Amino acid sequence: MFIDQFASQSGAQLSINVHQASQFAKSVSGDFNPIHDPGNRRFCVPGDLLFALAVERYGLANSMAFHFSGLVSADTPLIFPFEQSDQFQILDGRGKEYLRVSRDGERISANAGVEELIRAYVRFSGQNFPHILVPLMTEQNVMINAQRPLVIYQSMSLQLDKLNLTKPTLKLSKTTLKINGKRGDAHLCFDVLDGPTLIGRGVKHLILSGLRPFDQGAVDIMVSDYLGWQSEHSYL
Repeated sequence: MFIDQFASQSGAQLSINVHQASQFAKSVSGDFNPIHDPGNRRFCVPGDLLFALAVERYGLANSMAFHFSGLVSADTPLIFPFEQSDQFQILDGRGKEYLRVSRDGERISANAGVEELIRAYVRFSGQNFPHILVPLMTEQNVMINAQRPLVIYQSMSLQLDKLNLTKPTLKLSKTTLKINGKRGDAHLCFDVLDGPTLIGRGVKHLILSGLRPFDQGAVDIMVSDYLGWQSEHSYL
């Protein structure tokens, strides 16, 4: 699958270097979060890349949940378990957990339709900022720190009525943002379609940290910069 170019296998361990992670974020997801930029001192591997690698390796199930429990630094050796259990973890060599996966129902191995779903989801996920999050922040009169934005991918769940997919697409269905002090919990609900037919639903949970009062001027600059970075890249 196309995802293989974004990770390197060495024995039982898999690692992702800074260039693989950044290329995936920008050229596949369209995600220009600064924490995926080479040289950023807070650099981390995109959660969407871990999701894609897990689905590529283990396939799809009718019900799946992905909980991100740690940020993955570049070149971290990750262990993807061989056993095909209903619940499993992605760990490093020291036993630290980064991703917990649970699944239920029928299963299907990765194929062309699964690859299309991976591409559709990560492109949808990569468009969270500014197209989804800025309207939510405007509505709640809060914003992330423009100089040090921190949006954490907490979890995602997916329910599919069928697994043999032809041309899957995602469509945003509902959004919420709950504020608690300087933290915001955003839930982005989406429909999964295969052609014109609704075949599933999902929800992505994000944590927004360091919130402050909304400043239209600062947000406009942040959005302009972000869209400018996007315009300079092509998609794979």
